[in-house]
Amino acid sequence: MALTATEYKYIELDEQQVPYIAGTTMKVIELVEAQRAYGWSPEEIHIQHRYLSMSQIHSALAYYWDHQQELEADLEHRFQYAETQRREAGESALARRLRAQGLIQ
Repeated sequence: MALTATEYKYIELDEQQVPYIAGTTMKVIELVEAQRAYGWSPEEIHIQHRYLSMSQIHSALAYYWDHQQELEADLEHRFQYAETQRREAGESALARRLRAQGLIQ
């Protein structure tokens, strides 16, 4: 995968202009999603992702804040895609059995 350097030392863009943390396979948006989901501080992100330096984490967060609108649009797109896939997949066999047994609603 060819990456392009950015003005952020630890952020690179792939061919589709998706920002990645340099030297990793982690997308900036994935780090932001983890921070939101768990309410992690940068230090807690580092504890959970030891392979990321504090500099990489802060660079990713800075990139997010400077490009918030486009990354929020990406998050919304991802959410809508997941919802579409979930609806199209329908109810799983396990959910049907549990519902039939009255174990879920």
